[in-house]
Amino acid sequence: MWPVTFIKEGGITIIKEYLLKIDNVSKVFRIGNVLSSTRITAVDNINLSISSEKPVILSIVGESGSGKTTLARMILRLLEPTSGRIYLQGRDLFSLRDSESLVEFKRTVQPIFQNPYETFNPLKPVSQYLYDTVSNLRITEDQKDADEIISETLASVNLDLPTVKGKFPSQFSGGELQRISIARALIPKPRLIVADEPVSMLDASLRMNIINLFDALKNTYNISFIYITHDLSTAYYISDFVAIMYRGCIVEYGPSDLILMNPMHPYTKLLISSVAETERKWNENIKLSGIESQEFLMTGCKFALRCEEKEEICNRERPPEILLADGRMVSCFKYNKSNNVESLFKKDN
Repeated sequence: MWPVTFIKEGGITIIKEYLLKIDNVSKVFRIGNVLSSTRITAVDNINLSISSEKPVILSIVGESGSGKTTLARMILRLLEPTSGRIYLQGRDLFSLRDSESLVEFKRTVQPIFQNPYETFNPLKPVSQYLYDTVSNLRITEDQKDADEIISETLASVNLDLPTVKGKFPSQFSGGELQRISIARALIPKPRLIVADEPVSMLDASLRMNIINLFDALKNTYNISFIYITHDLSTAYYISDFVAIMYRGCIVEYGPSDLILMNPMHPYTKLLISSVAETERKWNENIKLSGIESQEFLMTGCKFALRCEEKEEICNRERPPEILLADGRMVSCFKYNKSNNVESLFKKDN
């Protein structure tokens, strides 16, 4: 398990009280037909957690095919893991079956999706989504109370009910629609918001408005965020912690300034250097050809085919999860014998 860690005087504290705990989670897809198919492990034995002690923003960063969106969809119960467990406040997400438990889950965890133009039906007033959320999550049956709740959440994103009520998506900009999406997510006062590439469809001038809003909401409403992104600059700006994903695996995790300013894993180094060299945009479609498909099928380190620092063992065995003395976790054999290692990670008893 890779828990949220932070540095105190005298060493590393490993947090034991979890809001979210992802325990050895994998997701396998079969691509192709009955006669000829390929098993793709989109998420490969992920361990991650978020503390319940204080709100944080955890960015999950990766290129096309890294598995970050698949992981987000499992946290939202939109996909079921092939193996492993996801716990929310100590309860297995996929053991929740009765109506009350599922409603409580939706009150606790809310999504914000990538494209605000696809979030809303063009033939339905956007305000109806806000009222439907109040009704479906059984927050109140009183119309006046519903108006007050919706007005409060819209005010938190610098909008107001008279401006929004009765209007259709085409009457708003992309930035306004995304703020309305955030307001909808805030209605049940969730503990966790999963935001999947929430600014990638917005103009650069609007992105920082949304990113700054997340930071303000974290502190005002005591909400933790999982921010799914390929944008290292916004991840560095907004995050408390960063997890770097590659071909379904987390290769490095820790406080954002450590990971992004002083990367240790060879892939993180390459990722950051590539952004410095070019402003290329990553294609978010998995390409099952050439080296990409080989990496998905590897039993050792998924980055070994590209890594200039690999050892022979990297082709055969999966790297261990190693806790370094500076508070980060890195999955790489080169640190297995390092004097900088605080301890090898062990599961909770």
